[in-house]
Amino acid sequence: MTLAIQTFSGRVRGAAVLLGICAVLAGCGALPDKPSRVVMYDFGPGDTAPAPAAAPSLPTIALTELETNPRLDGTQILYRLGYADANELRPYGQARWSMAPTQMVRQRIRNGLSQRRLVLNAEENASMTSTEGKAPDTLRVTVEEFSQVFDTPSSSVGLVRLRATLVTGAPGGDRVRGQKTFTVQRPAATADAAGGVKALAAATDAAVNDIVQWVDGLK
Repeated sequence: MTLAIQTFSGRVRGAAVLLGICAVLAGCGALPDKPSRVVMYDFGPGDTAPAPAAAPSLPTIALTELETNPRLDGTQILYRLGYADANELRPYGQARWSMAPTQMVRQRIRNGLSQRRLVLNAEENASMTSTEGKAPDTLRVTVEEFSQVFDTPSSSVGLVRLRATLVTGAPGGDRVRGQKTFTVQRPAATADAAGGVKALAAATDAAVNDIVQWVDGLK
């Protein structure tokens, strides 16, 4: 009798272990095979047409590195829920810029200015000042806003605000030739990171075009 009880008890314990293993395997089967991949975005290739062969028709200009606040200077793609709390910047969890937006916006500005003039970096401008005695004008740009703004859960825009300052170097100190803020928004086709990226790229291109026209028009 004792042997029979022990055998039955062993079978019960074995069955319990087997059921536990099955439960673990079933739970594992519900998990994804691999973690979700973070999607990387940029502004796309831009204008792929060849650059004009004609010589620059406008004076040389220097472009500094763009400035912004630390919250906008990372690689997170940010959005605001205007219908809930427009003061809170929120990041997408599985989407990132391939580089800081300030770098991408600067490249767009440089490309736009380069259509009709030579564009120098700040270091090149300093070198020209020391060797030739007169420096080109310097364009300074600050990124004040760069986010996807939702006015409803299904409707949003890409909002870009850039402040541009054109400065002329003078013996008595720099002289501001002009300063202007450019605010542009473009609608997002979809209420997600991909839609926000396309809207922000379109808004950036429009703002850059406005800046280039403004700089070209300053006398």
